[in-house]
Amino acid sequence: MWHGAKKKPWIIMSDFKSLNLHPAILKELEANSYVTPTPIQAKAIPHLLNGKDLLGIAQTGTGKTASFSLPMINRFASNPIKLEANHTRAVVMAPTRELATQIHQNIAKYTASLDISSTVIIGGVRKENQIEEMKKGVDIVVGTPGRLMDLMHGGNLLFNQLEIFVLDEADMMLDMGFFEDVKVISSRLPEVRQNILFSATMPAEIEALAKGLLIKPVKVAVAPESTTVDTVDQKIYFVEENDKYDLLSLLLNDESIERALIFCKAKYGVANVIKVLDEKEITSGEIHSNRTQSQRDQAIADFTEGKIRVLVATDIASRGIDVKGVSHVINFNLPEDATYYVHRIGRTGRAGKEGTAISLCGERDLSLLRNIKKLIKVEIPSILDHPFHKEFPPISAKKRSQGPRSRNRKRPSQAKRRAKQKFIENL
Repeated sequence: MWHGAKKKPWIIMSDFKSLNLHPAILKELEANSYVTPTPIQAKAIPHLLNGKDLLGIAQTGTGKTASFSLPMINRFASNPIKLEANHTRAVVMAPTRELATQIHQNIAKYTASLDISSTVIIGGVRKENQIEEMKKGVDIVVGTPGRLMDLMHGGNLLFNQLEIFVLDEADMMLDMGFFEDVKVISSRLPEVRQNILFSATMPAEIEALAKGLLIKPVKVAVAPESTTVDTVDQKIYFVEENDKYDLLSLLLNDESIERALIFCKAKYGVANVIKVLDEKEITSGEIHSNRTQSQRDQAIADFTEGKIRVLVATDIASRGIDVKGVSHVINFNLPEDATYYVHRIGRTGRAGKEGTAISLCGERDLSLLRNIKKLIKVEIPSILDHPFHKEFPPISAKKRSQGPRSRNRKRPSQAKRRAKQKFIENL
């Protein structure tokens, strides 16, 4: 059941001033040239200002960070309290370090002229600094499940004064195997609190989690998961697997590719692409699980500032990077999960600007391409005019029945979990 038809709270607002936010928040929004709320902000913010629990269906890039953080900041600015050591008023949980860092940066921006503290609690950096930060009490804590669990078990993160709990990218939490951590942390929270859950998709496990976590929630949604925006020009290149590196080098000769985000299947794939880019003297950076947090942060900073032209990443970055001016997304490998295609290409063509998504498709990728087309319901134009074009025979029913998808259906659940964990370790 969709909320909003009988009540007026999420009527689309013409500007942020009509949302009756704290003057200091409006000042920061204006300073950052934020004038008109996005659809998800216009729908969600009035409900959250009224203290409602909320279930939001929205992808990264729709403005959902402001949707949950602005009402939170408004509440704390209007009702300041003295926090005890190691306590917090709000916890925002995100699946990746990059996404948590990005959320914290936005919150810091919105609270620049307010006496509201925030911090980011993630792995890959010194825990001691985070423990020291929590000793002062922090209004808003943004973190990843593992490190939040670590501080919680050590008594360095306490929830007696917690008022708001936000779970962002819940379906990615599920994919990355964090659900048990989420359940443990939520079980430690005060019963009386406001709960906010955002997810790009709603599989059965997320629906069950939402029912247990949220109390009489308002449900709002924008941009269904299968939607690819019109501002992204999608292209497919059919090519032999061994020719992908040469084709990539050829594509990058095009100077219109000003800032490209390249996605690979696993971290060893990233290393191979980086090697080729180095040989071609193309400035690049990389993000995957073998890089330290400082290395990841530096790569994103260099990419954002234009110091490097190409950023190569695994799917750990598909929902965790929000860099303005990405002209091209290149899928060196198509994702195993078709929904990740939507997340990947959503890194370009943002804020009304046009972008291009290029996919290199080898024979082993054909079944993945079929699943992507089935999901997005869009025919992706194939580019034939290139020296590495390859015609592949259609996948027969016999081949499909022998493929990895049908074999996986026969695995016992424990084996599936092990396989998923191995995949995550390779990101």
